[in-house]
Amino acid sequence: MTDIIAGVEIPGTSAVAAATDFLRERTSPLIFHHSRRVFLFGSLHARELNLRPDPELLYISAMFHDTGLSIPFSDTQQRFELDGADHARTFLRDRGFPESAAETVWRAIALHTTPGIPGRMEPEVAATNYGVLTDAVGWGLDRLADDRLDEIVAAHPRGDFKKEFLQAFVDGLKDRPDTTYGTVNADVLEHFVPGFRRTSMVERVINAPWPR
Repeated sequence: MTDIIAGVEIPGTSAVAAATDFLRERTSPLIFHHSRRVFLFGSLHARELNLRPDPELLYISAMFHDTGLSIPFSDTQQRFELDGADHARTFLRDRGFPESAAETVWRAIALHTTPGIPGRMEPEVAATNYGVLTDAVGWGLDRLADDRLDEIVAAHPRGDFKKEFLQAFVDGLKDRPDTTYGTVNADVLEHFVPGFRRTSMVERVINAPWPR
């Protein structure tokens, strides 16, 4: 049976089914529904902008993009985006996808919180970023038909998304605060974690071990 939400078909491949099961089993309902909405919003924006992402790769990108918040990839502390990107790349390699596909998905996830760059890259990278921006901060909502929005939210409810989503960031980043340097993630810790203070680029230059 074909799964279609708001005019967007969920790819019926084994990798898509496995990614869906992975998210259901390993992450929270908040992240699962958010990730599915990211795919749907990203697909609608891609259609409007005449982008043609591979639906399967876009789905994998969307589903894995926030896994690093709750499933660090290794003992090495790194940005949560890289954890999610590493998970997805391994997932695709293990299933025999071409290296080019695995690297495209890696970039889509690694850059999904980086302003300005994803839209200049592959359609999968751009569409993932657009989907994230729509669900997180409402970017482009005015370009999406109300009936499509209603159908997506009915299929994947937001609940108390704003509060719970920010808390997921706090929980996923509070024990690795140094990984937030130079990213929007520092905004979350600065707002919610007492005593956290971001280090600026200016401070890093001034305190560098050079005489001048």
